[in-house]
Amino acid sequence: MWNILLFYHIKNTYISIIKTRLYARVSAILFDKSVINVYNCRRHMTIPQILTKQLSAALSTVLGDALPEGFIPAVTPSQDLRFGDYQSNAAMMLAKQVRTNPRALATQVLEAFGESEAATLEIAGPGFINFRIRPEFFASMTEAMMNDERLGVALTEQPKTLVIDFSAPNVAKPMHVGHIRSTIIGDTLGRLARFLGHTVITDNHIGDWGTQFGMILWGWKNILNQEELAKDPIEALLAVYKEVNTRCKEDASLLPVSKAELVKLQSGDEENLSIWKRCIEVTKIGLEKIYSQLDISFDYWLGESAYNDALAPLVEDLIAKGIARESDGAICVFSDGFHKPQNDPFLVQKDGEWVPVPAIIRKADGGFLYATTDLATLDYRTTHFNADSIWYVVGAPQEKHFKQIFDIERMRGVSGDFRHVAFGSILGKDRRPFKTRSGDTVSLQDVIDEAVTRAAKVIEEKSPDMPEDEKAAVSQAVGIGAIKFAELSQNRMSDYIFDWDKMLALTGDTAPYLQNSYVRVRSIFRKIDTQFVKPQSLTLTEDAEIHLARMLVRYGEVVPSTLDDCRPNLLASYLYDLARAFHSFYEACPVLKSEGATRETRLALCDLTASVLKHGMCLFGITMPERM
Repeated sequence: MWNILLFYHIKNTYISIIKTRLYARVSAILFDKSVINVYNCRRHMTIPQILTKQLSAALSTVLGDALPEGFIPAVTPSQDLRFGDYQSNAAMMLAKQVRTNPRALATQVLEAFGESEAATLEIAGPGFINFRIRPEFFASMTEAMMNDERLGVALTEQPKTLVIDFSAPNVAKPMHVGHIRSTIIGDTLGRLARFLGHTVITDNHIGDWGTQFGMILWGWKNILNQEELAKDPIEALLAVYKEVNTRCKEDASLLPVSKAELVKLQSGDEENLSIWKRCIEVTKIGLEKIYSQLDISFDYWLGESAYNDALAPLVEDLIAKGIARESDGAICVFSDGFHKPQNDPFLVQKDGEWVPVPAIIRKADGGFLYATTDLATLDYRTTHFNADSIWYVVGAPQEKHFKQIFDIERMRGVSGDFRHVAFGSILGKDRRPFKTRSGDTVSLQDVIDEAVTRAAKVIEEKSPDMPEDEKAAVSQAVGIGAIKFAELSQNRMSDYIFDWDKMLALTGDTAPYLQNSYVRVRSIFRKIDTQFVKPQSLTLTEDAEIHLARMLVRYGEVVPSTLDDCRPNLLASYLYDLARAFHSFYEACPVLKSEGATRETRLALCDLTASVLKHGMCLFGITMPERM
């Protein structure tokens, strides 16, 4: 009898222990998952950050005091998913310093790392550590992302005040295709920086003060057609400028007359000032039409004229400090020997010798140049805006100019993060600068109109029954989206070919493809009878589900990286890869025909895909229509 009682007692105790341990294990997993969800939702930790933290702890355990102070192991996405999701070369980097075999060190690190809720670890090659993320962990990260209005993207821990100078057209001249890159890249960088938590000030530094105004003033008084001005002010003013410029070449006596008009303007002549202000006013009306179509706005329009009064005192200050000196009647800044010759923007190699290339800040006739204005602009932005960083989104040919300007600031003792965000050229199919058949520069307004017209044809063919007002809105979204994405999907330093057919294609790396992908996702939810409710948890079992979740959670990694070197193309590539992952998922995993938890998971993945696509394209200033 006692033996039987003892048996049951031992059995029940053993079961109790097992239940307790199992409960503790399940609770630990649930707690850990909850912590990950809450932490990721509030702090937006990415998978690389989580793995980096765990890897750092393992390295510290293995190396102790031998671990270099401040060493942070890099965990990066794998280029080939056959070897895992992420990898680190930390063991290979540290092995030489601690004089050990990298693979042996990697083995020790794996032992110290222990079992991870996030990933399984493997050693590859000479000592790479590969991380293969567990499906359950992808699910937990995706769940957190579903309930996060920032979609897993963290605010920067070091917010700055950024001034971004972009677009910068000239008064009395229409914007042309050459303005596309500065305008679209600059606006996108501003959107990205604001979303990441920086204070962004955008400034359209228009060319509203210069020698061309002498000709325009004379032309306004003598040959301007007021009816043409009322009809299309910018084209009318451009026609005046071209006409006067031609006459000056034919009649040498007209050039000094035009210069006299400029001197009167600079001296404060009321009539000329009134005409000049009118030129700026009508030009801004034309520019605002284009900016409105592109959904681009500026905090300030501080043109060259805003700094006119600061130029003379600036030059005198540079002379007084010994930074500038007279050379052949002009005031110039020469090299101060701070840099090695090959890195010195004030030197150029000629016939085997380094010869000076000074920055001229005042001409022999007393006139000022772009360099002078840009220095005064930097002063204003640094002091008035309290800018931590100033970015100039200007073409690559201006590289030497900005290097000189930034170096003069160093000579003056002005510190700051001044950055020239350079870019390449837009080419035609002949790989030459993109122009009209007649050889003229292509108007930006013409490019926009052509894009919308071509998009309208695509929409008409695809959805002839769509209401006309909706067709117009979708055509606008698709056409302008095509222009923007064609620009932003390029490495900004590369030249690219402007190809209408490629830009507007519904396949490939284009805005219409991504817009159509979004429409396809949203169409799923129009087919369900009840309102979609996000599930509390996800279950990922199929490879296509796991890969889509893998791509979704990388959004929080990609968005901040775009500002590291001002590379919006990283986000463009990500969005394209995400859309491809969705299409593969959609083909492999039936959504509406599935049932239960599987259906809820797949609908949730679809919903999150739509949110990320729309949000990512919004950071580009591209609208995602609900139908196409």
